[in-house]
Amino acid sequence: MASHIIARYRFHLRQRPAILVGLTVVAIAFFLAVTGLSRAHQAQRQALGNRWFSRGVADLNAQRFEAAVTDFRAALLYSPDEYSYQLNLAEALIGQGHRAQAWAYLMNLRDREPDDGLVSLELARIAVQRGETDDAVRYYHNAVYAAWPPQQEVKRRDARLELIELLLRNGAKAQAQGELIALAESLGPDPIQQERIGELFLRAGDYQHALGAFSDVLKADPHNAAALAGAGYAALELRRLPIAQQYLRAAVAANANDAASEERLRTTQLVMNLDPFRRQIPVNERNKIVVQAFQTAGERLRSCKMPAVTAASAGARPTLKDAWARLKPQITEQGLRRNPDLMETAMDLVFRIERDTSAVCGSPTGTDLALLLIANMHEGT
Repeated sequence: MASHIIARYRFHLRQRPAILVGLTVVAIAFFLAVTGLSRAHQAQRQALGNRWFSRGVADLNAQRFEAAVTDFRAALLYSPDEYSYQLNLAEALIGQGHRAQAWAYLMNLRDREPDDGLVSLELARIAVQRGETDDAVRYYHNAVYAAWPPQQEVKRRDARLELIELLLRNGAKAQAQGELIALAESLGPDPIQQERIGELFLRAGDYQHALGAFSDVLKADPHNAAALAGAGYAALELRRLPIAQQYLRAAVAANANDAASEERLRTTQLVMNLDPFRRQIPVNERNKIVVQAFQTAGERLRSCKMPAVTAASAGARPTLKDAWARLKPQITEQGLRRNPDLMETAMDLVFRIERDTSAVCGSPTGTDLALLLIANMHEGT
């Protein structure tokens, strides 16, 4: 009996490794089956998420923002942490007008990827809509200097252009000029882009760079009416009168409806004709110009209601009206021939009148504008 039990025990001992191997095989098979099912489930979830995401992108591109929000939210049910899903949902929310919700998503994405240019660009746009200019400028700068993929490099230019527009709207012309110079350096000779840059330089008051940009446009398209008008305007502001006259004449010829260029052309011609300090002008013609300028300034002074000046505030200096009235009898062609030094005295008063009335009654037109431009040309000389 004992020997029988011992024999059975030995038999079980011999079978134990086989049983362990069998159990191990079963366990491995079960593990592989579970893993396979899990992967299949995950793949199915990912496929469903991608399907909803693709629908969302199509709706977003078609500006069906409400549908896009629904699509992206459905996609996030299958992949809650998917970066691209959250980013596109934020864009759809912006399109739908839900800026606060979009902001929350974007700030979360910015924490995850601080160098994402698109996130910074969208944050900047929301900050603009909120009226938070300083934050908008900061986010625009982040977008400009972000690492954009090659296929999205145009977004960097868009970010800088939007920043420039924001600065110009807020009167920050010096900052806008710096951004424009940086942008111009990154652009090629494309006439369309150069024309836009030229227009922005005009708005920023950088007439030198504006003239350069429009000149580049005209090299490619000599009859471009907008570029001719812009170049003429810039040259006039730079007081390059013969160049301004040339461009403005061409602009009016290219576009008969360009009233602004036509008016600037008239102003340019008036400045060239009414400047008594230009060289090689006959004395008789100079005297006629001074008399005409003096009379024009007097009419401007009469039409502009200047603030009352008390004796105490005026001091020893006469008012413009008094000064003009006292000098008037002497400012004739005969008087100027007898006393050539009167020309400087008369023109100094003309320039004072045009500057002061411009400050009180706004920018003048016609001959008064020409005299104001001449005054600015000779300021400090």
